[in-house]
Amino acid sequence: MKFSRKLLFTALLVVPSSFAMAAECGAILNHSMQKLKTKEAVDLCESYKNKTLLIVNTASKCGFTPQFKELQALQEKYADKGLVVLGFPSDDFMQEHNDEEKTAEVCYLDYGVKFPMFKTSAVRGDDANPVFKALIAKTGEKPSWNFNKYLVSKDEQQVQHFGSKVGPMDADFITELEKVLAK
Repeated sequence: MKFSRKLLFTALLVVPSSFAMAAECGAILNHSMQKLKTKEAVDLCESYKNKTLLIVNTASKCGFTPQFKELQALQEKYADKGLVVLGFPSDDFMQEHNDEEKTAEVCYLDYGVKFPMFKTSAVRGDDANPVFKALIAKTGEKPSWNFNKYLVSKDEQQVQHFGSKVGPMDADFITELEKVLAK
């Protein structure tokens, strides 16, 4: 009987701390996602909590694909202020390569992307990856095309949606980004 009480007591001590750890991040970051062209999974909460995020659905065969250069420049310019750009390739609009090797080549070699890119996944509908499901739930805005941008505050409480035509260096976008980074 003593052993059972000790076990129960220990379990009661451990369980609340597990819940506290899970509560550190909200619905957007409380996931693991596989990196592009690797088997490595990234715990988004562990890696990006307390960071301002710019989450983008990308495609390597789209007219907006050159935005990769501006996204990388944005990452470099604001990284020291806590910004992390996260790219999620998607073939939802049939403009992504079926070969992950080719997707990676376009991102990393053609456009010099160094910010985190994840495995190709759906970003809308029932099959949407959990990050985009959370973004859509928070904003009511699903990606209508490639290169939609979601600006997420450090605490995940504020999420702003920007469409494909709003470039990463657009003056109004930069104004909003700097406001979020200042908080």
